[in-house]
Amino acid sequence: MTDTPKFTVIDRRKMKAEEEQESKPSVPPAEAAPTEAPAGPRLVVNEPRPEAEPEPQEQPELPPPPTAQESKEQKTAYDASAARLEDLVRAQNPAMGPQPPVTFEHLVQQFYVSAMIQMGAGTQEGQRPRVDILGARQTIDLLGLLAEKTRGNLTDAESRMLDTVLFEVRMAFLELTSMISMQGVQPPVPPPAGKA
Repeated sequence: MTDTPKFTVIDRRKMKAEEEQESKPSVPPAEAAPTEAPAGPRLVVNEPRPEAEPEPQEQPELPPPPTAQESKEQKTAYDASAARLEDLVRAQNPAMGPQPPVTFEHLVQQFYVSAMIQMGAGTQEGQRPRVDILGARQTIDLLGLLAEKTRGNLTDAESRMLDTVLFEVRMAFLELTSMISMQGVQPPVPPPAGKA
């Protein structure tokens, strides 16, 4: 048995929704309204469409947002849990001080490091870099989205940092994609015999 505490995450909103559902009178199946197809992945077939008015797209039904009281209770429970976790970590390492609060700079650094690792940075010497070019592109696009959505709400220092990081990861992406295109697409290397 380990000394590691076990955590269980419970979405209390689901439990409340189930309780409310149980308290409502049930409708016999014969009287129930016809059900619609469940929301989820659907096969998309690209067929030419006549030049007519576009069909309105149905938005998936989202669960109701948490109430202000639920959000407040959840935030209080989260803060208490985070404090207990920090106390456990400090008990294992008494020299460690309290963790600094998470800032916008931490968020941008997370995206930056993720993009660079996806592009093969940080590979140990002598090892072949593992590149996830599509993942890197998505991470860079997320940084661009972050820049777009926060425009006008950042300090000058935050804005400069985000612009610099975006420039650096985009330049690294351009260099990597030009190297890939010069090499051409290589077929995947088959696994050694006897290994699947």
